Amino acid sequence: MITEKLTFPELLESSQGKKILFLGREGIFTVKEIARFLKKYDIAMTADYEEGVVGVVEHHTLNPVEEDISCAAYDDGIPLFKLLDFEKLLSESINDDELLMGVKLGNDQERIFRLLGNTHISDSLFVKLLGMYAWHEEDEDNREDRDVIMYTLRRYIKIKPNEEDLLYSSLTLKRLAREATDPRLLEVLIKFPNITFLQKGKQKITLRESIATNPHVDKETRERLMRLRDAGVDRYLAANSTTPLSVLQKYAQRDEEEINQSLASNPQLDEVLFSSLLYKSDTVIQLLLWYQPITIQRYAQIEKRCIDETLFGSLGDNRTIDQEVVERLLQSKNSALLVNMAGNDTLDAKSLERIYRRNIEETYQYLAINSATPVALLRELYENYSDVKDILIGLAYNTATPVEILTALYERDEFEITKGIASNASVPLEILNILKIDTRLRNELTTNKTFVESITQKLGLL
Repeated sequence: MITEKLTFPELLESSQGKKILFLGREGIFTVKEIARFLKKYDIAMTADYEEGVVGVVEHHTLNPVEEDISCAAYDDGIPLFKLLDFEKLLSESINDDELLMGVKLGNDQERIFRLLGNTHISDSLFVKLLGMYAWHEEDEDNREDRDVIMYTLRRYIKIKPNEEDLLYSSLTLKRLAREATDPRLLEVLIKFPNITFLQKGKQKITLRESIATNPHVDKETRERLMRLRDAGVDRYLAANSTTPLSVLQKYAQRDEEEINQSLASNPQLDEVLFSSLLYKSDTVIQLLLWYQPITIQRYAQIEKRCIDETLFGSLGDNRTIDQEVVERLLQSKNSALLVNMAGNDTLDAKSLERIYRRNIEETYQYLAINSATPVALLRELYENYSDVKDILIGLAYNTATPVEILTALYERDEFEITKGIASNASVPLEILNILKIDTRLRNELTTNKTFVESITQKLGLL
């Protein structure tokens, strides 16, 4: 009789010529695979409680007969082990190269599927097996395909116990495509069913397009995406800031409007591409003005090209303007430009105050909502324009607005202003808790960080 509990590795090393009893149904390894593993230790597997049994491995669910056998073995001092622990040990002993060679030679899809469900194998082996899995393209709702997607999401997406339902959402697959950092994983995701996702604003994006947006796409994955000859994928690759300049130049040679728009939004353009796109459509030019770093050299070209004041005014929304260019823009008489600059939170406090001192009333409401506007200026706006609703609404949404002003705005009890208060994370929690009874403010409150954290903490989810 064994009187001292051994670890499973110790049991294997000391039980040559003995037997291990397996109770319950098999898990991720077949009987043949288990027997092959035990053979290395000169140990046999058995389904009967018989002479020579030195250990028992149990599935987490047993039938009544198996329960009785388990109890008898326990009474006899036979060590009991969980099947999950045995599977982990077996998984750790796998030689990746040997396994992959065997699977390739036999194209054993059943084994590939089982192994993909094995949480104990390495990410590297998982990705290689995932690349060998044959998807059921003709069956739109194949159960094995769904399980493989679940295995993938469960492995790479970290979720809380209360968020288990996220694994059943196709949007989580889009999240993986955008957040994955392993280029090899991104490459095998291309083989997944090309699901279409509906985004905010009713826009659609496919799985492969989502992969094309990922900054961790490497040369091999990029080339595989380009071989798809998918217009949508090409557009997203053209906008991807990690796409090499040589590839961007090839896309530019197509001279297609949608590709040009994507290129215009890519901040990695060289001067040649920037200059050429500056002579495309107004939409392309506007995207250039929004997204490209603006140096004094580029500004000189823009001045010559953009005669339309509204189009030129788009430059005010740009978040990467050299300070030398900002100084030039602050002297402009273009009201559309100054209005956009007034709402640009990348401008420094002095620049925003200079806009205010220009006394252009159209800029005031944008200064009021801009979190970069100096607090003293926000106070001045509130005191001088307490009867201008657009300015008050802007202040209500601005997280930089002093609390006493936010409180005063709340007390006005005007719905458009209150919506801003409900969305503002700087508003005291006691006010937000009062507003939660108004169902019209649900959308604003659910985006309010302070309110959401308070509710989450009350539910014990933090």
